[in-house]
Amino acid sequence: MSLSPRELARFLMVYKFGIDEMMTKINILRDEFTYAHDYNPIEHVKSRLKTPESILAKAARKGIDPTLDGIRVNLRDIAGIRISCSFTSDVYRISDMITRQRDVRVVEVVDYIAHPKPNGYSSLHVIVEVPVFMSDRVEPVFVELQIRTVAMDFWASLEHKIYYKHDRAVPSDLREELRLAAETARALDVRMEALHERVHGRFDD
Repeated sequence: MSLSPRELARFLMVYKFGIDEMMTKINILRDEFTYAHDYNPIEHVKSRLKTPESILAKAARKGIDPTLDGIRVNLRDIAGIRISCSFTSDVYRISDMITRQRDVRVVEVVDYIAHPKPNGYSSLHVIVEVPVFMSDRVEPVFVELQIRTVAMDFWASLEHKIYYKHDRAVPSDLREELRLAAETARALDVRMEALHERVHGRFDD
């Protein structure tokens, strides 16, 4: 029995509230840094909610039972937030500040910064679970956080556009250029962080 659009819309509403909960936490951190410190490590924040079509398509690809319970348990990236930071150290600092909060449960951490993908992709992925307080219940919701530097984000955006243009069949020479560009982005992050520390010192000094 297929899910109705009304069922999916109500189901996704809870994930939107989960994004709202996390965005509030992130905005509080960003405002606190603005007032309390010399610079703000959070450059950009962007959220996204998967569409019903993409949810059902992913469930089919992964062999997940296309029911609300099957989707709720097995798909943890329905709600997503991407945080772009100034420096690599800020990525871990922001992740630590978010995940230390008492109502945030860390479900999974995948560190593609310490261990980049073969194509060069770098980012810190953190799946958290947060409570959403509805009128008649408390609903735990998975939210995927992707935390990366501006350089990493620029590379990932370009890579996505290239793969979309080539319908994922990217020629090998372009894939190699992307990998080399990822190395350049990592080297830039290292150099810029060193310059920042020379001028301002370490954040925890």
